[in-house]
Amino acid sequence: MGDIGLTHIALPVHSLEASIAFYAQYARMTVVHRRPGVAWVSDRTRPFAIVLMETAGEIKPLLPMAHLGVGVSSHAEVDRLSNLARHKGCLA
Repeated sequence: MGDIGLTHIALPVHSLEASIAFYAQYARMTVVHRRPGVAWVSDRTRPFAIVLMETAGEIKPLLPMAHLGVGVSSHAEVDRLSNLARHKGCLA
């Protein structure tokens, strides 16, 4: 039987390319499938993807506590990525 569990989460984004770059840099994800205005990104460790859907419309963000958790190898890597995000102005 194929995978019948949770397979993806779909998120609207204003810039598909910027979002792909963000997930590549901070979550080690790459594009695994693409259509015009839509990209599936995954870290390929499990059958799960984030589907990024480009829109010019209003994006209603999730509540402040909502987030996607990404595992890293060490506390030092958390600090490195946090400092990088702070420097780029995208640390929440």
